Amino acid sequence: MSQVKESIEVGVPVRTAYDQWTQFESFPQFMEGVERIEQRSDTLTHWVTKIGGVEREFDAEITAQVPDTKIAWVTVGGQTEQSGLVTFRPIDPAHTEVTLMMDFDPEGMAENIADKFGFVDRQVKGDLKRFKHFIEDRGAPTGQWRGQV
Repeated sequence: MSQVKESIEVGVPVRTAYDQWTQFESFPQFMEGVERIEQRSDTLTHWVTKIGGVEREFDAEITAQVPDTKIAWVTVGGQTEQSGLVTFRPIDPAHTEVTLMMDFDPEGMAENIADKFGFVDRQVKGDLKRFKHFIEDRGAPTGQWRGQV
């Protein structure tokens, strides 16, 4: 298993950052390689990704979700094994630290080489920067889900 952990400060209140992150179907707008996400239930999402020319489909189950605090998930079925946690920490009333941690199992030679050369770390860092611009430019989330898992 490989791990990645990246953080970024976003210029929006914690509720705004968290609410946007609950809108999984908007992820392709700021996550490179994510083609589509379908929200199938409060705790199940279906992902279609295409990274380095390799297309994958998998489901992810939300295992913990606490408004304005955290969202944790694990993949179920499919070709991808990963788990993760995104946390939201208010810095002040107008700024939030978003931290994304993932454990993943690279498959095959190409994914193992990409992992060894820091491709996943750079991709996560880039995704967080795009999230920062996405939510700061909007100033408001595209929706919200305030339930708890």
